[in-house]
Amino acid sequence: MRQITTKILLTLLLIAFSTNVDAQRPIKSKKSRKLTPKEQLLIEQEKNDSLTTLINEYKERETKLQNALEQERNNVDKKPIKSQFSVNYTPSMVDSLTDQLKQQQVNEAFQNFFNDYICEPAEMSSDSAMDSLYTERLKALVSPIHLPYNSVVRTYIKRYTDGSGLMSRVLALAQYYFPMIDEELLKADLPVELHAMAIIESALQATVISRVGAGGLWQFMPRTARAYGLEVNSMIDERFDPIKSTKAACKYMKDLYNMYNDWSLAIAAYNCGPGNVNKALARAGGNPQSFWEVYWYLPSETRGYVPAFIAASYAFAYHKAHNITYAESPLPIAVDTIHVNKLMHLEQISSTIDLPKEVLRSLNPQYKLDIIPATTKSYSLILPTNRISEYIANEEAIHAKDSTYLKDYLNPNVVAKKMEQTSVIYHRVKSGETLGAIARRYHVQTSQIMRWNGLKNANRLSIGQRLRIEKR
Repeated sequence: MRQITTKILLTLLLIAFSTNVDAQRPIKSKKSRKLTPKEQLLIEQEKNDSLTTLINEYKERETKLQNALEQERNNVDKKPIKSQFSVNYTPSMVDSLTDQLKQQQVNEAFQNFFNDYICEPAEMSSDSAMDSLYTERLKALVSPIHLPYNSVVRTYIKRYTDGSGLMSRVLALAQYYFPMIDEELLKADLPVELHAMAIIESALQATVISRVGAGGLWQFMPRTARAYGLEVNSMIDERFDPIKSTKAACKYMKDLYNMYNDWSLAIAAYNCGPGNVNKALARAGGNPQSFWEVYWYLPSETRGYVPAFIAASYAFAYHKAHNITYAESPLPIAVDTIHVNKLMHLEQISSTIDLPKEVLRSLNPQYKLDIIPATTKSYSLILPTNRISEYIANEEAIHAKDSTYLKDYLNPNVVAKKMEQTSVIYHRVKSGETLGAIARRYHVQTSQIMRWNGLKNANRLSIGQRLRIEKR
């Protein structure tokens, strides 16, 4: 546009100049006299002055035109984008997009870990092929936690990679739990490799209870849980809260590491308590510096704990090498937190918005009777990201149902009955155990154990296999 305007101005300028010159050219008469040099100079001066004035005039016009064009462009640029491209996102659409983005990020991060950081070693020695392979693979997992290889570790590696389905289930759940666990470990300035402890403690099952009463992802005993700030009572058990229990586990592990300044001893102490580790150190004599130097002085279960940790780390990292596959996470990957400050039953939510109670329970396993006891303080409620806006939009209707769903559950007789209902414990199969003996131990039937665990053959048990036992 600037080039066109300039050409027009030049054309007009030439025409005007030509007209002006002709107008000022003296009319020849028959009796013309010869002009003196001074007169000729004055005429030329007038011509130049006229041309200069005309040029300045058109320059001024061009400047005004350019300023007007520039002003118009600025006005267009200042218009809000919404007026040019209008897209109306509803809250549910925003939640859905956030949900998709979070799932994509988690899936990519999960896969990138194995694709970018886990690789086969370049060279292996020729002696005892599998031992050499395991050794080099563990060396490739550079970590502040020492991951040695020996015959005990080899036994546990075989257990975790034997095709029983344990690691497949762990990997499916790890898609939900590990990003959260790793975040808390990093906040606490702890090695992220410690997430493997949740594998050997609970196989990433947030509601598991051991035969001695330890519970949750990190298998806290009630006394230890309370010591690290977890609430454990008739209504709520924060050992089952994945986030709060992980924060407590981080504090506990940091305390143990500060006590021993060695991760193998700290991990052993997490299993059997610092008292037993201290006794082992004293009985070993000298100045033992690691788990392996006090191995034979530790309780038998703890002797397998650190090797199991190493094996779980190996199996998680190299599951592809053993053809271990896994399904999508059974829990929604993208979740967010709502703070509840009023007594609420989970069915108030599930009956109002499109969210099954089973999903609510799986995301909030700490509420033992499905009741959020928010009377004197607020409690967290985990929801799928794509249901956050729907919850907020219906929050008043949800709270309005409290008299319907809380009436029975606040009856002492009903509460007592609910507490007597089914609880789940897990039994780890030991060498020589049979399904019948395990059933007799827990006062249940063999057929029940088979049904609870999807077993088709009562005689096919593997050492270390975890069996679900439903107790009433």
